[in-house]
Amino acid sequence: MNRPYYGWVVVVACFLATFVVFGLSYSFGVFLEAMLAEFDRSRGVTTIAFGVQTFLLYVGAVAVGVAVDRYGTRRTLLAGGALVCTGLVLTSRATSFATVVLAFGVVTGIGLSAVYVVAYATVPRWFDRRAGLAGGVASAGLGIGMLVVAPAATALVDRVGWRSSFLVLAAAVAVLVLVAAALIRDEPTTEPVPDAEFAAGDPALEDGGSPTLREQFGDVLAVARSPSFGLLFVGWVSIYTTMYVVFVHLVVYATDIGLSRAVGATAIAVIGGANAVGRIGIGHLADRLGRVRVFAGCSAVMGVATLALPALETLGGFVAFALVFGLAYGGNGALLAPLTSDLFGRANINAVFGLISGAFAVSGLLSPYLAGVGYDVLGTYEPTFVATGTAALVGAAAVLAAGRRRADTDRRRGSEPDSHTG
Repeated sequence: MNRPYYGWVVVVACFLATFVVFGLSYSFGVFLEAMLAEFDRSRGVTTIAFGVQTFLLYVGAVAVGVAVDRYGTRRTLLAGGALVCTGLVLTSRATSFATVVLAFGVVTGIGLSAVYVVAYATVPRWFDRRAGLAGGVASAGLGIGMLVVAPAATALVDRVGWRSSFLVLAAAVAVLVLVAAALIRDEPTTEPVPDAEFAAGDPALEDGGSPTLREQFGDVLAVARSPSFGLLFVGWVSIYTTMYVVFVHLVVYATDIGLSRAVGATAIAVIGGANAVGRIGIGHLADRLGRVRVFAGCSAVMGVATLALPALETLGGFVAFALVFGLAYGGNGALLAPLTSDLFGRANINAVFGLISGAFAVSGLLSPYLAGVGYDVLGTYEPTFVATGTAALVGAAAVLAAGRRRADTDRRRGSEPDSHTG
């Protein structure tokens, strides 16, 4: 083969898309203090804007996944980017908290949903043998986005205020989405594919043609009714409560215990950098050791790190937490789409991935709000950190159970279980 496999160019496009989605969304904690002062609401109420955005990001992914499967990645990505920019501009001009919820929560959330599905569910169409590595590189945009956007947003808020900061972010989003859209392609229908990448042959031919919308709905519904899907959904809801509580409340928690907002923002940035390293390194390792086992192990580490957070009250402690949590979150984050593909196949991957992503909608909507309410009532985050850390350990066990159920199903059908699920 005379030129590199185009799948790696698609990986770059998806990297830029994940940078946009999570660099933007997870920087909300940087704006929380300014919004508390601006709109004079409690912490629980103010986090509703983030919760609504997260809820719509993942609930919208169900419909977006079907749209991508039918209408293509590029048009969906451009439409999503336009909505994100519109929402950010409207947020910068908001005169009430209700407008912030509508603009940042609803409009931006729907746009991010489109960018998210394209970013995560496109790579499995191009890779199989190296799906963990490719998914890790593509989703490392999340970590790099956090590493770059959180400190940049902090500096912007200090210099030009939170409103103008959203305008700067809108301009950056527009540029990155346009570049990603220029690079993205649906699947390798015309590009040469390395012989060893897909053991079953050309992935473009795997589904045997395009199903009708009704057939696609029936296939996706059958997946949703499977025990493995239910276990994975519950597992993801439980595991990612830690993520949303940390990203929304860590900055204000740092100020509560006598540290500065900059320390909290630095910890978020360190999580981002460690996350990027974990996605690439652990994603590659998971291709060899088994993606279900590695995903569950990383999830358990996230839980243990969160349990330890109340005991860490120095800059060094925050950095140590951020490194461990970031590496573990990067490890399981790299495997979201490959794990979905391993358990449920590549047929209708965008729609199935969008559906299972509803787990993030539940966690993202409820956990930051409940953490804020818990603080408003108790005056401390310690019970929240203990509860969410414990939930992550339960979630890791549920993911292992989902893998075992899929392996048992394969055995009953007379086929050899995939090494990544068995």
